[in-house]
Amino acid sequence: MSIKNCFQVSTMAAGRSGVPHSLHPFSSKEKLHFPTHKGPGLSGISFNRRCPSSHIVCKAGEVLDKVQVVTDSSWNNLVIGCESPVLVEFWAPWCGPCRMIAPVVDELAKEYAGKILCCKLNTDDCPNIATQYGIRSIPTVLFFKNGERKESIIGAVPKSTLTTTIEKYLES
Repeated sequence: MSIKNCFQVSTMAAGRSGVPHSLHPFSSKEKLHFPTHKGPGLSGISFNRRCPSSHIVCKAGEVLDKVQVVTDSSWNNLVIGCESPVLVEFWAPWCGPCRMIAPVVDELAKEYAGKILCCKLNTDDCPNIATQYGIRSIPTVLFFKNGERKESIIGAVPKSTLTTTIEKYLES
């Protein structure tokens, strides 16, 4: 995800009537400087110093509650390198049962936003990863924790089956 999709900066100013209004959205000419340390603090962030009423709004939550598409190139960063548990759905566009389970995975991504990461991998586009993990039937859902494969569920299973498995890895 690019940083421009994560943060929205706007500058507010009072008009002649004293009512605040937005001057302009974040423009590509302004620069944001982000701290290199991890943490929620904004102390290391600087922006348009000429207007002290600029506001930074993090929009990362809008992305975390959606199923992320993972590919060969993003696999290590999104799945293996993730600190939280990861659910990965292996699917293909022509697969009927995959289309049945996709809305369930979408719901789980919203319900467990911030607790787990939900991803999907198209086995037609990324056969190497599917082969590496022995995926022979789709849909298959793999669960990872700390970069390690923990469990697999094959087929279009009910939401309760996936929820039970998610809860097991959130508790451990």
